[in-house]
Amino acid sequence: MRRERLGFGFALAVLSLWCSMEVAVEAAWSLQTPVKLVWHYYKVHNTCDNAEAYIRHQVESFYKYDKTIAPKLLRLLYADCFVNGCDASVLLDEPNSEKTAPQNRGLAGFAFIDKIKTVLEARCPGVVSCADILNLATRDAVHLAGAPSYPVYTGRRDGMTSTKDSVDLPSPSISWEASLAYFRSRGLDVLDMTTLLGAHSMGRTHCSFIVDRLYNFNDTGKPDPSMKASLLEEMRKLCPPKTKKGQPDPLIFLNPASGSKYSFINSYYSRVLTNEAVLGVDQQLLYNEDTKQITEEFAAGFEDFRRSFALSMSRMGNINALTGKEGEIRKNCRFPNKK
Repeated sequence: MRRERLGFGFALAVLSLWCSMEVAVEAAWSLQTPVKLVWHYYKVHNTCDNAEAYIRHQVESFYKYDKTIAPKLLRLLYADCFVNGCDASVLLDEPNSEKTAPQNRGLAGFAFIDKIKTVLEARCPGVVSCADILNLATRDAVHLAGAPSYPVYTGRRDGMTSTKDSVDLPSPSISWEASLAYFRSRGLDVLDMTTLLGAHSMGRTHCSFIVDRLYNFNDTGKPDPSMKASLLEEMRKLCPPKTKKGQPDPLIFLNPASGSKYSFINSYYSRVLTNEAVLGVDQQLLYNEDTKQITEEFAAGFEDFRRSFALSMSRMGNINALTGKEGEIRKNCRFPNKK
């Protein structure tokens, strides 16, 4: 019965989305099966009725002083869910853990998750998983930044191991074909990919992730020809060529239109259409018929993007979630429990 309600809710959301969109793209309308998570798990099981309210309060308090938590948590959730599934293994502080992988350079938000966990352990000890905290806190933070408040089904448990060798997050300079293959390997589709890349509407990245586009695209010794000349000039001023070891690696905004406001807006898609995407993988959305059509639709209609984002974030949060007796409920998000 619970699965039927879950599927029906998502069906309504997607029906609303496609009624307003002109794009004919095959896409999933519900969570991936089997669905093992539960709507308001902690309230249903009477283990921590106000868990989601406690998390929301902490997010709201932090957001007043630091709006960067929205893009930081988005990246942290992506880095977690796309590797071993949404099991909070990216939070572990073990030697050679996931957070030490080169792809995870610059990950942040760990102390914020620690703070929420401390609050929940004081109120409901040993009940709320770090994996659920990360998913719920991300939802609440991006909502404050302008995204829709989407359903987060809960009941996840925490993974007990974390290794940097397991991190296979792709380069931000890959082709759309490689990007789509990667998303599909996680049970997501072309609409999910195009939508979730829209998270790059806010936040920052290191110059090292785009320097190839600026100076040596595909080992040609020349810049990426798809990059608009004015953007190339701007980015080269911010990101000089790497000429020596230990050279600074500045941070740049993924979407200058959002910039330091860190607001969730659809100008990301407009910038893709005008060849002003900062990351190569984003600019690649123009080179596939489906992704280009979706990009055009999202650029023209912010609400279409918001509705699709709600569904795709829920689907990402469902990737290989541990439930039941799998994993554990960590007492400290940075360390597995002692046996």
